[in-house]
Amino acid sequence: MAESESAPIVTYRDHRGVERRLIIRLETGTNIPAFEQLRAQLSVMAAVGRLEPQSKLPTVRELAAALDLAPGTVARAYRELENDGIVEGRGRRGTFVVDEPPHSEPLQERRERVAAAADRFIFELRLLGVGLDEALAATTAADRRHGAKTKAAPAQ
Repeated sequence: MAESESAPIVTYRDHRGVERRLIIRLETGTNIPAFEQLRAQLSVMAAVGRLEPQSKLPTVRELAAALDLAPGTVARAYRELENDGIVEGRGRRGTFVVDEPPHSEPLQERRERVAAAADRFIFELRLLGVGLDEALAATTAADRRHGAKTKAAPAQ
C-alpha cells in the first residue's frame, strides 16, 4: 500500500473552543475507499480521546479541501460516524463528537491512568535524584525519538 505523499494537518476546535490539529493519512493504491479510511481514523481518535467529546469537527468543505477529496466523500464518512454514534450533526452549527463515543475509554478513567503514570514517573525521578527541569528535557527528547509530529494542548 502506498501512502499519500504528505499527511495534511487539519484544524478543528476542541470542546473549549481551542484550535487543535489532526493529521489524517489517506493511502492510495488500496482497496479501502477514502471515506472508510477517514471514518476509521476519526473513529479511533474519538475512542482514544484525541478527539475529545463536544469537539467540533471541520466542515465537510474544509476537510474535503484539506484532504483533496470530494465533499461527498467526507460527507459519507461523517454520515457513517453519525450512524456509529461517534458524532452528531447539529445542522448549521456543525458536526460534534458525542459525549461518550462507543468503544471509548471513559474520560475519567483515562485521566486517572494519566495521573497514575505521572505519579510513577515522578517517583522514579525522585529515586534518581532528577529535578523537574532535567526530567522535562529528557521527556521532550524521548518524545522526539518516538516520532512526535505535533504539539497538543494538554487534556483537562
